[in-house]
Amino acid sequence: MGRTRVVVTGMGVVSAAGTGVDALWTAARSGKSAVSELELPRPGRNYVTIAAQFKGFDPERYIEQDTLLFSDRFTQFAIVAADQALAQAGFDRDAALGARTAVIVGIGSGGINSIEDMLYAFHVLEPHYDPATNPSIIPRIPLTIPRAMGSAAPSQIGIRYGCTGPTFAVTSACSSANQAIGLGAYLVRAGVVDRAIVGGAEAGITPGSVRAWETIRLLTPDHCRPFSKGRNGMVLGEGAGICVLESAEVARARGAEPIAEILGYGTTSDAKDIIRPDPDGAAASMQQALDDAGLAPTSIDYINAHGTGTVMNDAVEAEALHFVFGAHLPKVAVSSTKPIHGHALGAAGALELIISIMALREGVAPPTINWLGRDPECDLDVVPNTARAMPIRAAMSTAFAFGGINAVLVVGGPS
Repeated sequence: MGRTRVVVTGMGVVSAAGTGVDALWTAARSGKSAVSELELPRPGRNYVTIAAQFKGFDPERYIEQDTLLFSDRFTQFAIVAADQALAQAGFDRDAALGARTAVIVGIGSGGINSIEDMLYAFHVLEPHYDPATNPSIIPRIPLTIPRAMGSAAPSQIGIRYGCTGPTFAVTSACSSANQAIGLGAYLVRAGVVDRAIVGGAEAGITPGSVRAWETIRLLTPDHCRPFSKGRNGMVLGEGAGICVLESAEVARARGAEPIAEILGYGTTSDAKDIIRPDPDGAAASMQQALDDAGLAPTSIDYINAHGTGTVMNDAVEAEALHFVFGAHLPKVAVSSTKPIHGHALGAAGALELIISIMALREGVAPPTINWLGRDPECDLDVVPNTARAMPIRAAMSTAFAFGGINAVLVVGGPS
């Protein structure tokens, strides 16, 4: 017997480009950036003035009040994306998916909005709180714990759809979503579950977090330019990407239409430095994913790269790509879509996998926008500034995180 095939039967997205897969894919394919002027709920000592935020997001359009009360912004994003993914997969809100369904969501900073709100209320508002004179100040301190915990997102999805199988969050910085998706595929492949609701969610654009990112000098003040000369940093993003994974047999038995197939997954740790990336670890994770898929490097036509736009990370990633793909690399389209949707940290891998699946399905490699010219340290075909129509047999999506944690996925058509 061959191993169990794992297919994607539903996808959902919340991103700075809007709600839905189509909004994200249209922005990525057309090279239309969702980066705009930074908006924060409270003034802070912030010098970076841009981010990829979902402005005008109204969770009350999608989520009931009793759930919203216990949901931080990242959980709200996850719920909305999960509703889309499950609807596409053919499940309605009355579905009781039971013990044969897992829920695994990658999370970066968790409910940092709720934590910052609580700290602001505790240190600034509460000492001056007088309900007789200012009844509008109602600190959310009692709700902080259930809102802030990283496992809130998968737990709320599980409650919503009656999933009593393995349910947990994965926290591996920028590799979180890829690890969640890979682990879900493993559980399905091993027969532990029939399906897994997987992906990533992040809503980390707060006054404190922006200031923290500024202090390590990784944020660009103007434009994110992955792999380009003149690149000077990344731009923060937010959102959620959720996929429904199922065994091909289970999907076929219930008449579901597969969108793509998860062919391979690889994850490694550099075990060298908490911040500085290492090309050996990145290369090892890519090779693992190829080996898991049973594919040679020559089978990959498109790579959605981690491509943060920082000076060091892009050069290290390019070095790792050369090590794995060798003479075939010039024939591979390697683009970064982070200038479109921002670096969504724990959600980044899920958004980028969904873009990779759409690229594969439509035969279009999305562009790396804001590219000014070749950097000798990043000698790649980056699909500069304009999308490229091309046949794509298999695609790779990479994620290389702080902590030296690497996670790579390979996807192919659903045939």
